[in-house]
Amino acid sequence: MIYAISLIGATLALAFGHFLPWTITPIVIGTTYAIAALGVSVMMRAGQVSFGHAMYACISAYTVAFLARAYPGLDTIVLILAGVAAAAIAGAVVGVFVARYRSIFFGMLNLALSMVLFALLGKLYHITGGTDGLRINRPTMFGVELARGPYEFILLIMTVVIALALAWWVQRYFRSGNGAALAAIKTNETRLEYLGFSAYVVMWRGYLLSAIVVGFSGALLALIQGLVTPELGVWLRSGEYVFIAILGGAGHAVGAFLGALVFEAVKLTSSAYFPGLWQFILGFTLIIVIFLFPTGFVGQLSKRVKLQ
Repeated sequence: MIYAISLIGATLALAFGHFLPWTITPIVIGTTYAIAALGVSVMMRAGQVSFGHAMYACISAYTVAFLARAYPGLDTIVLILAGVAAAAIAGAVVGVFVARYRSIFFGMLNLALSMVLFALLGKLYHITGGTDGLRINRPTMFGVELARGPYEFILLIMTVVIALALAWWVQRYFRSGNGAALAAIKTNETRLEYLGFSAYVVMWRGYLLSAIVVGFSGALLALIQGLVTPELGVWLRSGEYVFIAILGGAGHAVGAFLGALVFEAVKLTSSAYFPGLWQFILGFTLIIVIFLFPTGFVGQLSKRVKLQ
């Protein structure tokens, strides 16, 4: 069932992008939000909510910008992989410290680190461009220079493929021994230790995975926008990722994509018809979901169909 839903969603995204080219950018941006929320949902499986994971998208995006400006001949694939690698390295280092903490301490420590990065990016104008950010010239795609239209459509295809691959990877992790151990941190960490697992190591591995997933979103977002600014790492962006993850639910990898779909639909509709109230409507939507669907949309869906 879940594979059919995924294929239908991917097909619709590509169809819209092909027949309505103006939809490519919002579709890619919305998908990057879903990917980032997928990374956040990994931590939510352990009962931990991070309000600073946008920093990994920011690190990845700035890595793409720095390399694209320093080496104009680098291909899109290379830039994406480099951005993800930078996010992975940062996640591995930061995870050494934050994996020891739980609950509010975990969330606030991630928030503090992300705000330090945000402040540095804004202050180091001669390196980062400050609040103006860094522009990225369109790189080659598989060694070929393309016009804007074909480039964005191929980038859309890449984004959809990457999203499907990451969803499969994360869901497989959830069903693995490490994923079960990560979920056990939420239910009974002491019993996990008695079974011979190191809760610290399990938490660190989950944190690293979440940083890598969020890193993909940052690299793709930088390429579709052609501009990287410190706003990518601000705490409000992290809050949006958490918002999406809660809407969709952390019970299945598909939850992040369902949450992103609802988030973007409510945001675009409310900002178009109620420009002064769209934030209120988003917040009200979240309250309704928490009260009516505490396990998110994927939790309600799993009660009606069997998700694989």
